[in-house]
Amino acid sequence: MSPDRRWLYLAVFARSLATGLIGVLLGVNLAARDLPASTVGLVVGLGLAGAAIATTLVTFFADRLGHRRCLLGVTALSVVGACALVLSTSPWALCVAAFVGMVNGMGRDRGAALVIEQAALPATGTDAERTMAFAKYNVLQDVGHAVGSLLAGSSALLLHVTGLTNDVAQRDTLWLYAALCAVPLFAYSRLTSRIETPRVAKSVALTPDSRRTLTKISALFAIDAVGGGFLTTALLSYFFYERFGVGANEISLLFFVARVMNAVSHFAAAWLAKRIGLVKTMVFTHIPSSVLLLTVPFMPDFRTAAILFLLRESLVEMDVPTRQSYVMAVVRPEERTFASGITHLVRLGGWAIAPAFAGLLMAGQSLALPIVIGAAMKIFYDLALWRAFRGVRPPEEATERTPRP
Repeated sequence: MSPDRRWLYLAVFARSLATGLIGVLLGVNLAARDLPASTVGLVVGLGLAGAAIATTLVTFFADRLGHRRCLLGVTALSVVGACALVLSTSPWALCVAAFVGMVNGMGRDRGAALVIEQAALPATGTDAERTMAFAKYNVLQDVGHAVGSLLAGSSALLLHVTGLTNDVAQRDTLWLYAALCAVPLFAYSRLTSRIETPRVAKSVALTPDSRRTLTKISALFAIDAVGGGFLTTALLSYFFYERFGVGANEISLLFFVARVMNAVSHFAAAWLAKRIGLVKTMVFTHIPSSVLLLTVPFMPDFRTAAILFLLRESLVEMDVPTRQSYVMAVVRPEERTFASGITHLVRLGGWAIAPAFAGLLMAGQSLALPIVIGAAMKIFYDLALWRAFRGVRPPEEATERTPRP
């Protein structure tokens, strides 16, 4: 394994730890500060808006400015925002900190650094090694999300062991988040020029077919992302905290198990896609996950709700590797970096829009209403995706021989 790949692996693991931690802790921490649900949603939305803007910039300029330089710049901003999040006391200061630091309330690593890393990773080895390199990269993400979710419960451990007040324990856990955000700075500083892939042209020339495909699929991804914005980890943590009266310790354990199930489901998705195809795997696993989520708000106790939620988590991420593979398969090789950046950007934009509205609905209507809306939008997305792309097969499926009668 090349040194550059090792440093990229270290960076993504540390960042995923931080993302998993803040995804669980952010909603609980803001609720513990007695902030209303509308403010919680605004903070989450602004954090994702900051990530969307950063992703826009790196999509169009990272190849020209340099991958290493952009990675260092984006990560430095995340550290500044994390420190400001710990020190902020007013709601407006929290909003600014979340925006500058691109605080990811989704609890899943989908920001600007990921776009650059995915573009740089193929340069760290041969074509024969590329698929396994990406597989290990995604597994490190999943493990980081899982362990990070568990670390979010460290505030409860600090309370028990040291006798600190709840405010101090949560503040110390947020400092842990800031420290994890800083680890990639060291990793990126060790990268070599091998990860740089300067863009030859100043703009990406898409074929008409690729442009139509990306426009259509990006519009569908936007619907899915807005639905997902109603279902961020931070807002779901807030829901469990308020609806069932459970603390950060129980919620962090719940999301730890959920992320482990996400990781296992990725391997299951690859196995299933070989047998029924990418689009069928995306749709036929995603719809049941949304139906399961619809039942969670109506459960009488946390244990039952948690079981149904975990069943949902065993299915909901099966569309991630299949979706990524499908997008990369239906565009030309030279269009893949642009396609990856645009589809990530669309999703981040959708995630950024919805949380503020979800917070308002939680405050003014019902804690459960954003979950119902988010799940319904995802079901609509799946049906629309099936209708639009069931006949558009990736090369490996299009070349399969039709069985003789």
